[in-house]
Amino acid sequence: MTGEINLPRRRFMGMAALTVAVAQLGTMGAARAQSANEVRIPAITPGTNTSFASIRQVDAGVLNVGYAELGAGDAPVVVLLHGWPYDIHTYVDVAPLLAAAGYRVIVPYLRGYGTTRFLSPDAPRNGQQSAIAADIIALMDALRIEKAVVAGCDWGARTANIIAALWPERCKAMVSVSGYLIGSRDANKKPLPPKAELAWWYQFYFATERGRAGYEQNRNEFARLIWQLASPKWNFDDATFDRSAAAFENPDHVDVTIHNYRWRISLADGERKYDELEERLAMFPLIAVPTITLEGDANGAPHPEPAAYAKKFSGKYEHRLITGGIGHNLPQEAPQAFAQAVIDVDRF
Repeated sequence: MTGEINLPRRRFMGMAALTVAVAQLGTMGAARAQSANEVRIPAITPGTNTSFASIRQVDAGVLNVGYAELGAGDAPVVVLLHGWPYDIHTYVDVAPLLAAAGYRVIVPYLRGYGTTRFLSPDAPRNGQQSAIAADIIALMDALRIEKAVVAGCDWGARTANIIAALWPERCKAMVSVSGYLIGSRDANKKPLPPKAELAWWYQFYFATERGRAGYEQNRNEFARLIWQLASPKWNFDDATFDRSAAAFENPDHVDVTIHNYRWRISLADGERKYDELEERLAMFPLIAVPTITLEGDANGAPHPEPAAYAKKFSGKYEHRLITGGIGHNLPQEAPQAFAQAVIDVDRF
């Protein structure tokens, strides 16, 4: 089933200013056939937008998915995927830029976030990588989207990678923050150097029942700490954090989060129905769809160096370093650069 939940709309700028900003972008739709150099996203102050007009709901696979949608229903589609511990507000500035540029923009809450719910109370609260990617394919099916540009960061980047690798016929092009993030439980059994292990402290914390209880009790404080560590130069305010923190009140959030990190290091099993997908992912497949990878110059979260993954992209490919103190949550910190990457990769 589908439905729509109306939410209050709050903006830092007035509607008149918003109209001017959209007008500046309005001619982009007509320019879609032109070269990337002739289609430029105008400058925008991060935090200009503070909410989506409404959240829709649709049954898709094992979930009833909550998602924001902007743009014309018959326009080319972009699917924007958030990570942990973030939510759809990662794209609160990116989405209207892309909609004004002529795209239909879909921004779903991943399982365990916001208004997304499992259809069955007995469904495993599974956070393994292939399950999350299968959710997005099911969402595209439910919305009758044959093919889309897929873009994401953190868990969302990994999910975009998996879609591009396993379902390339559904992925027109991809934007991925921090590059190639497909994982393997066998590879994760190998110890890292101590400094690298330290960066994953929360994964070890989540491996314990104390850690699970701590995250359940202190999820907002925990998420705020991760935001600060991952984006040390991002001066987000309380209101910005609180808008995303509301998504962590999802009844499945803790279960999905803990399972995700325990599954990675073989402390929790996945579902057998995803075994074949995981076997394919364990081979670290090449990604052939056109791709732009992005990295912020102040990313404090664990992430690979660009040289380590460049050869995983066998099609048209470009890497961009986004400067200016940009951290892990790159789309929210640098929305203009992220939106520009989506437009450019669509024209590769």
